[in-house]
Amino acid sequence: MHHSTLRAAVLLAVLLGGAALAGSSFGRPGMITAMAGALTVIGYAYWNGDRLALQAMRARPASEQEVPQLYRIVRELSVDARRPMPSIYLSPTQAPNAFAVGRTRRNAAVCCTDGILRILDERELRGVIAHELSHIHNRDVLISSTIGALAGVVLFALNLVWLTPAGRSDDEGGSTMLGSLLVILLGGPLAASLIRLAVSRSCEYRADAAGASLTGDPLALASALRKLEKGTKLLPLPPEPRLQVRGHMMAAAPFRSDTLVSRLFSTQAPIRKRVARLEHMAGHHAAP
Repeated sequence: MHHSTLRAAVLLAVLLGGAALAGSSFGRPGMITAMAGALTVIGYAYWNGDRLALQAMRARPASEQEVPQLYRIVRELSVDARRPMPSIYLSPTQAPNAFAVGRTRRNAAVCCTDGILRILDERELRGVIAHELSHIHNRDVLISSTIGALAGVVLFALNLVWLTPAGRSDDEGGSTMLGSLLVILLGGPLAASLIRLAVSRSCEYRADAAGASLTGDPLALASALRKLEKGTKLLPLPPEPRLQVRGHMMAAAPFRSDTLVSRLFSTQAPIRKRVARLEHMAGHHAAP
């Protein structure tokens, strides 16, 4: 948890420093304005990151009558972990996946897609939920949802530049349009870089290990990950900007592996390596 928080703190400090440096070219007022703008954006991402992630997946709160098995799994694992039970959301997409959000452990939420509930049995679903709860307990969700929102703001701002090239005159229109195009082409890599700098693949390994310890059944998560890998290949999420910047939050890489979006935004550790670690962990558990 300390390592993840430190990475996020360093990244936010770099963002503020970059804003100050860019604004300093306009003097002290420009630097102050740039830093105030950066703080506003960071604050917006902090307070709204979880809500924006749920909205991106069109998620809605689920009742216990609707998904009693899911409620029972989340409740039992939360009791075992001695942590508050998070809210439960459902996303109508058939792409099988799950993710967690929340600024604190008390206002956290776990979201499952219709697809994951369809393909996993109870044992496997328990393994995935334990993995997501571990992200909550380790405070990974605060960092991932905030960075996802920041990356979304970057893409939105750059698209706004493309749609509204301010101050363009007839004789300089061509150069302005070219400049806007370059900004847009750089937008995806820039947003992806923010995510990659803040989110480490080691977070997935830690959540796998903590989740497997919580359930006492590492092979359940290993089996679930194999199914999710196959399921996301058949039914990937569409590479829309609102989803691109939140793919790192998913239990398994949600986009087609052969696309530019997947290569840019993927921060998940390879399923093969995650499964191997879990199987190794199960071997240790089985030892006398």
